[in-house]
Amino acid sequence: MPLYLRRVQFFNQGVHYGHDVRFSTSARSGQERLSGRVILVTGAAGGLGTSIVSRLAAEGARVVASDIDANTCASVIAELADRGGAHTSLPLDVRSDEDWQAAIEHIQNRYGVLHGCVNNAAIGGLASVADERRDRWDRIIAIGQTGVWLGMKYAGGLLERCGGGSIVNICSILGTVGGFGDSIAYHAAKGAVRAMTKNAALHWATQGIRVNSLHPGFIGTEQVLDLYAGSPRHEAMLSHTPMGRLADPAEIAAVVAFLLSDDSSYMTGSEIYADGGWTARYSRHQSN
Repeated sequence: MPLYLRRVQFFNQGVHYGHDVRFSTSARSGQERLSGRVILVTGAAGGLGTSIVSRLAAEGARVVASDIDANTCASVIAELADRGGAHTSLPLDVRSDEDWQAAIEHIQNRYGVLHGCVNNAAIGGLASVADERRDRWDRIIAIGQTGVWLGMKYAGGLLERCGGGSIVNICSILGTVGGFGDSIAYHAAKGAVRAMTKNAALHWATQGIRVNSLHPGFIGTEQVLDLYAGSPRHEAMLSHTPMGRLADPAEIAAVVAFLLSDDSSYMTGSEIYADGGWTARYSRHQSN
């Protein structure tokens, strides 16, 4: 099994130290749980989305990568060309009904079927309940909450016609806990995704469509590292995570692949935490 070796920064009892972490970035040799399946991924142009696309392709899926940044999204798919597979990219503003309708039409015309959808597109913001502006609030909610609803609505409709499938909504620990007392709009969006996932799971429970939410902790994407490296927020992310490090995007992508596969066939309406122990610590403090 291909392993990824990375030297990461840990934090434990006030002390920073380095440690080598090994984990798989692709399917085990010969294991293609998603072979031939058509999976739509939103927010695929960078960060976690790119890692999800790469992992799904490695597991044999035919990936439809979508993003409002169409050029970068096309580059992501171009990098998969040497692996083979009928992957495509398309422009998609998740706030737009018209874009969603065009995406579904593209999938129907190109593949004739859809097996899964990963609603990953979202944006963040650090403003508190007192400082957030209405225009910024509306944009964060439109992309991270309304965009997920539209994704379930349109992708779910095609999944129904195709006999079922799996929807994975990328949520966050900040959809469950209070975090640092800021980022109010992001918390609101992710909290809604958590609740909508359970509601949609019940709606489709007898129709062969599974809907689950994945709640990562803090992920060491390039954007996060560039924004927070060396800052008090970065220190807090590390110190409040029991495992003492940020997640690698590939670790989260592996859980997405599991939720799309038949290995999770009896799971729907579930909220899966891949957070380095963050919510376990929160629960412990709440019970004291």
